[in-house]
Amino acid sequence: MAAESPTAPDAQELLSGAALTSFRLNGRFLAVAEAMARPAGLTAARWQVLGAVLHEPLTVSGIARAMGMTRQAVQRTADLLVGQGLAEYRPNPAHSRAKLFAPTEEGLAAVRGIGPAHGEFAARLADAMGPEELARTVEAMRRLADAVESLEEPDAGQ
Repeated sequence: MAAESPTAPDAQELLSGAALTSFRLNGRFLAVAEAMARPAGLTAARWQVLGAVLHEPLTVSGIARAMGMTRQAVQRTADLLVGQGLAEYRPNPAHSRAKLFAPTEEGLAAVRGIGPAHGEFAARLADAMGPEELARTVEAMRRLADAVESLEEPDAGQ
């Protein structure tokens, strides 16, 4: 194992750097998502919640877990989407009180309307970074998210 350089950042500096960079990146992603979603009549938050149920209906709690959001924030957004006619609550055979949330045809059409802008931005990002570097970055971000989540669990590290 190589000796640590005297100028190498310590774990606390690395954590701060990772957190600040992720906050900056989140802000940029939200700004880009808002610009893409606006012409389809959505906000970034509404797009995010609809996107979570494109393949299968989920409970509000299930969406919150999958997206790393609070249940209350997802509930507010889901209710707004239902009010717009872009989503609906369906009976849940597994739980009588926790309804399943699913997009309507109008909701699916709104998300499809974002597709061209999303594809164009994705292509520009891949060109800017290179597809292989972008793929490595995504994988590193997934590993970092998994590591942070594992450390948040009760009894982690004990």
